[in-house]
Amino acid sequence: MTTNKRTTAIVLAGGEGQRLWPLTRDRAKPAVPFGGQYRLIDFALSNLVNAGFHRIIILTQYKSQSLHHHIARAWPLSAGIGQFVTTVPAQMREGPHWFSGSADAIYQNLNIIREEASDYVAVFAADHVYRMDPAQMLEHHIDAGNEVTVAAVRVPASQASSFGIMEMTQSGSVRTFLEKPADPLRALAPDGTVYASMGNYIFDRETLIEAVQIDAADISSSHDLGGDIIPTLVKQGLVGAYDFASDVVPGQGLRERGYWRDVGSIDAYYQASMDLISVEPVFDLYNQAWPIYTHQEPLPPSKTVHETTERSAQVYNSLMSGGVIVSGGTVRRSVLGPLVRIHSHAVVEDSVLMAGVSVGEGAVVRNAILGEGVTVPPGANVLGGINADTDQFTLSDNGVVVVGAGDKVA
Repeated sequence: MTTNKRTTAIVLAGGEGQRLWPLTRDRAKPAVPFGGQYRLIDFALSNLVNAGFHRIIILTQYKSQSLHHHIARAWPLSAGIGQFVTTVPAQMREGPHWFSGSADAIYQNLNIIREEASDYVAVFAADHVYRMDPAQMLEHHIDAGNEVTVAAVRVPASQASSFGIMEMTQSGSVRTFLEKPADPLRALAPDGTVYASMGNYIFDRETLIEAVQIDAADISSSHDLGGDIIPTLVKQGLVGAYDFASDVVPGQGLRERGYWRDVGSIDAYYQASMDLISVEPVFDLYNQAWPIYTHQEPLPPSKTVHETTERSAQVYNSLMSGGVIVSGGTVRRSVLGPLVRIHSHAVVEDSVLMAGVSVGEGAVVRNAILGEGVTVPPGANVLGGINADTDQFTLSDNGVVVVGAGDKVA
């Protein structure tokens, strides 16, 4: 814990999230709701706070108003004893331009890093779903004597082009770092997987400061941590890896060990949502030994109503947030956000419904994601898969239909 107090955490939350459109039409990717009552950023912040990292700077940029609002309500720490979670928007401190990459975001905020005067800087992504103990990663970083440590997780080689891919020595040093390579074969493991960067890093403070200053002066750089900073430091022999498989979180079952999802696309978001609802979920929201924190609205309990021969409320293998009412409808394998209403004879299956969605009498919603405030009129259908309405709504590669917040359903 003492070492954690010598560490400043930076959470990169400026992501535009184009592949999550229309969920990111009006907000940054880290502010997208997930699991009913949470926001994506809550998972990274919960990991840091649970591990004793209580000085956290969130760098924002793209459509950040809802994110700032959420952080202000959900993450007040005790500033009087040196604890804080604070958002820092792009301020153009180094010229008339917004952040041009993750490395530039850090460079433009070096004043904060210098003021904090920590020994270590943890730089974490804001938009992944997982449980992790960053204190174990920090301990590994110090024990290994690295100047930079990258959190590594195994992913199928077929997904390598979506991540920074690492080759490592037997001692755990990173030999090569390839950002989104088209050919991952030389990094293959016998089981057909590769080591991918989780977007989580721990730096010795002075190493980070020097690296982003040099990068800022390089006009050929894209000013990205994974694309520019890490490969350069790897060539200098300064980077080690922390194997996420070795991370042990209190209260976590073997089934969940090593679970990490980059929900960067509609299909990845949908699948991660479905991971929550099985009898033995692969990601368990109910682990109170390592809770996921968020802002809780003062909502009444959820309820089901009506049990008659004409209509009956039925809910199977689903999550229901506060204030949900299932009134004579049927819900299967779905995630219902706060204040959702399911009316008589409606059917909702394999779907994610965000806050305030209303599904009218006799309507059917299947293989769909409905944004906040969407109303499905009585008798209407919102169907993914082979019956999807590709003209009216967004359709993912795997056939998930998406209705954006407030959009009209005919």
